[in-house]
Amino acid sequence: MPFNILVAVSLVYVLFLFLVAFVAERRAARGRLHFLYSPWVYTLSLSIYCTAWTFYGAVGSAARSGLEFLTIYLGPTLVFTGWWWVLRKLVRIGRAQRVTSIADLISSRYGKSNLLGVIVTLMSVAAATPYIALQLQSVTLSFGVFAADTPEFWALPNQSATALWIAGGLALFTILFGTRNLDANERHHGVVTAIALEAVMKLVALLAVGIWVVWGLADGVGDILDRIDASALADWQLQPGRFAGLTFVSAAAVLTLPRMFQVLVVENTDERHLVTASWAFPGYLLLMSLFVVPIAVVGLETAAPGANPDLFVLSLPLSQGQGGLALLAFLGGFSSATSMVIVAAIALSTMVSNHIVTPLWLALARGPAERGDVRGLVLTSRRLSIGAVLAMGYGYYQLSGGSEALAAIGLIAFVGAAQVLPALIGGIFWRGATHTGAAAGMVIGFAIWLYALFLPSVGEGGLISASLMKDGPFGLTWLRPQALFGIDGLDPFLHAMLWSLLLNTLAFLTLSMISFPGPVERLQGVAFVNVFEGREGAKGWSRGQAEAEDLLSMAQRILGAQEAQLFFQAQAAAQGKRGFLPDPTPDFLAALERQLAGSVGAATAHAMISQLIGGAAVSVQDLIAVANEAQEIKEYSAQLEAQSKELARTARALREANEKLTSLSVQKDAFLGQISHELRTPMTSIRAFSEILMEPDLPEAMRAQYAEIIHEEARRLTRLLDDLIDLAVLENRKVNLNISVANLHDLINRAVQSASSTRPERDFRYERDFPTEHMPVFTDTDRLVQVFINLISNARKYCDAERAVLRIEVKRSKNRVQIDFIDNGGGIPKAQQQLIFEKFARLTDTQKAGGAGLGLAICREIMANLGGSIDYLPGQGGAAFRMTLPLRRREGEAEPV
Repeated sequence: MPFNILVAVSLVYVLFLFLVAFVAERRAARGRLHFLYSPWVYTLSLSIYCTAWTFYGAVGSAARSGLEFLTIYLGPTLVFTGWWWVLRKLVRIGRAQRVTSIADLISSRYGKSNLLGVIVTLMSVAAATPYIALQLQSVTLSFGVFAADTPEFWALPNQSATALWIAGGLALFTILFGTRNLDANERHHGVVTAIALEAVMKLVALLAVGIWVVWGLADGVGDILDRIDASALADWQLQPGRFAGLTFVSAAAVLTLPRMFQVLVVENTDERHLVTASWAFPGYLLLMSLFVVPIAVVGLETAAPGANPDLFVLSLPLSQGQGGLALLAFLGGFSSATSMVIVAAIALSTMVSNHIVTPLWLALARGPAERGDVRGLVLTSRRLSIGAVLAMGYGYYQLSGGSEALAAIGLIAFVGAAQVLPALIGGIFWRGATHTGAAAGMVIGFAIWLYALFLPSVGEGGLISASLMKDGPFGLTWLRPQALFGIDGLDPFLHAMLWSLLLNTLAFLTLSMISFPGPVERLQGVAFVNVFEGREGAKGWSRGQAEAEDLLSMAQRILGAQEAQLFFQAQAAAQGKRGFLPDPTPDFLAALERQLAGSVGAATAHAMISQLIGGAAVSVQDLIAVANEAQEIKEYSAQLEAQSKELARTARALREANEKLTSLSVQKDAFLGQISHELRTPMTSIRAFSEILMEPDLPEAMRAQYAEIIHEEARRLTRLLDDLIDLAVLENRKVNLNISVANLHDLINRAVQSASSTRPERDFRYERDFPTEHMPVFTDTDRLVQVFINLISNARKYCDAERAVLRIEVKRSKNRVQIDFIDNGGGIPKAQQQLIFEKFARLTDTQKAGGAGLGLAICREIMANLGGSIDYLPGQGGAAFRMTLPLRRREGEAEPV
C-alpha cells in the first residue's frame, strides 16, 4: 500500500476522533447524556488496558515465550470476576469522596495528606513514562513497516522525528478534550467516547487479521492446531513462579495504573455499570487473545529470519498483498497506543496539578486561598503537565535507543504501579492503616523497583553502569540490582517484584501497627472502610471564623461562578434560608470540601478551606462518634443530634426574623417620616405659590414662573403617589401585563439610555457582551425596562469606585434567561443584604439617598409578576443583582410558587 495513503487515512482517522469527542462534549454540555451513560461505553473505555504492547506485543510474546502472554489477560479477568466487590467498593468510595485520581484516593484516605499524594504522583509518573515511550515506539515501528517498501520519497527520514510528531499530536488532542474546563466531577465525556470507539476499532482489527490467518492463510481450525503442535510453542514449559507473578502483577495493574483508575473509578457515572463490565470486559479480553497463538505460529512459519514477531499483525497481511487488512491492523494498533497515552496523560496531569502545583501555589501565596485565579492556575498546570508527561515519554524513547530496551517495559511499568497496592487495599479494608505506614511502604517499594528493575531497563552504560550491575555499589555484591541480599538466579522481573512488594507490605503493616492515626485520618478510615453502611465521611470542621461570602468567592474561582452560586443557593435552601449565602456550619463546610475536591483533589480542597476558616479542628462529638461501638447509643445520639439541629435551625430562623423585624421597624419609622416629608414638601410649595398667584398685580413673568413650579411639584407628588399605588397593585398581583415580544438587547439599550440622563457629570462605563444579549423575550417590556432602569440608576448613584464600571452579563439556560448587573464598588454590607428588597429599607441615610426607598421593592414585585425573580448576588466584589426571567411569559399564566 502506498505510504501516502497510510498517512492520509491516519489523518482522517484522527480528525474523525476529534469530531466524535467534540460531539460528545457538546451533548454532555447540553445535558444529553443518555448514550454517554451507557454501560457499554463504560465497558469499552476499560479497554485502554489493551495498549499497543498488548495489540502487537501479545503475538510477539507468544512467539518468544509460548502461553505466558495469557497472564496479561488472566490477571484482569480474575479481578473482574472474582474481585468484583473490591471494584464496587472503589467506585462507591470514589463517588462519595469525589476522588479525582488514585493519588487523590490515597491522600484522602490517610487524613487528606498531600505528602502521600505527592509520593503516589511521582511514582505514577515514573512508572508511566517508559510505558508512554513504548506506545510511541510501537506507532513509529508500525509506520516503518509500511514505509520499508515504498519509494524513497515516502520513506521515513527519521524515526525520532516521527515519534516527536506523534507525541505532539497526542498532546494537542489530550489538551483540547481533557482540559477544556474544570469539572466538579472530573469526567471527560468526549475522551471516553473516543476511547470507546477506539476499543471497537482495535478489537475488529485483531479479529479480522486472526480470521484471515485461520481461514485465509491456513485451512481452518484443524490446520492451525496441527501447525501449533508442530511449532516451538508445543514445547513450552510452564514456569509456575513467573506465571503466577505475571498474573498477580497484571491483576494489580487493573487497580493501580493511573489510566485504569481514571476510567474505572473517576469516569464511572453509574455504579451499576460494573455489573455489565464484570462479564463484558473479560469477554472483550477473551476476544482480544483468541487469535494470538494462530497469528504467532503462522508468522513464525512465513516470516523472514530475524523478523520482529511483535509486528506479525502488520507484516503478515502486507507480505501477502492484503493492503486493506494491513491498514485496518495499523489503525487497530494506532488506536491501542493513542487511547492509552491520552488517558494516562489526563490522569497524570490531574495528579501533578492537584498534588504538586496547586499545593505549592498555596504555600507560596501571600494571601488567603481565595485570592487569584485558582481555576486558571489548575487548568494551565494540567495543560503544561500533559506536555511535560509526553515530553518525558519521548525523552525516554530517545534515551533507550530502540526496541530491545523497550521489550519488557510493559511489565516494568506494571510492577512500578503495583507499589500502591498495599496502601490501597489496606486503606479500604483496614481502619488501623496509617499514613506513616502507607508512606514508608510506598517509598521503600518504589526505591527497590527503581533500583532493581527500572534503571537496569535502560541498558548497560545508560542510567546504571555495568560495574554496578556486576559488583554492586561500593563492591557490595549482596546489593547488586538483580541479586539483592545475595539471592541470585531469579528472573529479574520476578526478583524485583517479590522484594519490592514484600518489603513494601511489611513496612506498611509494621508502621501502621506502631503508629497512631490522627483524628481526621480516623474519621476518613471509618468513611472508607464502612462506605456501604451509609455513614458520612469525616466532617472534621468546627464553625471557625470563615464568612460565607469569602467561601463563595473562593469556590467561584475553582468551580466557576454559575456552578458555585447554584451550589451555595441549594445549601442555603437546605438550611431554610433564601439567597446565596448559607451558614458556614460543619455540615456545609464538609459538603463544600467534597464539591471542591472534585476539581482540585481532597488534600488541596481541605487546605484551601483551612486557610479561610482558620484551622480544621475536629470536634469532640466527631471523635466520640468514631469510637462509639454500641448501636443503642449511636441511635440515641443520632436522635439527639437531629433534635439539636432542628432546634438550632428554629432558633436561628427566629433570631433572624427578630433582627429583620427590628430593622424593618426602624426603617418603617424613617420611611413614614420621609413619606410625610415627601408629601408635605410639594403640598406646601403648591399652596404657597398658588396663594401668590392670587395676587392681582403679579407680573406675567413671575406668574408663569410660579405656575411652572406648581406644575413640577404636582408631578413630583404624583410620581410618589404612583409608586405607592404601583407597589400595592403589584403586591396584590392585580397588575395587567402587556405581553409582547422584543429583543433583550434593545430593552437593555433603552434602559441604559434612560438611566444615563441622571448625573451626567459622573464618569460611568458599561461592560456588555452584545452577541449574548440578542435573544427574543416574551414579557411586559415596559415593566422589565423599569427594573433595568432602577438597577442601573442605583449603580450610578451608589457605586463608590473611582472609575465606576457596571458589567451587564446575560446567560441563557434552557427556557430562562439570567441577567446580572455587577458594579465595581464597595458592595452592600452583609447586614443590609437581606433587607434591601423590603419597602422600608434604605441603602443610605434619607437625605443622601434622595428618594422614598421603594425602587428595589417595586423591582421585586415586578419580577414576581413576570414569573421571574431578583436577588442580591454576594461574592462579586461590588454590588451585584441577578435577575432570572422566563423567555416566554403569557398573560394570565399562573404565578410560580
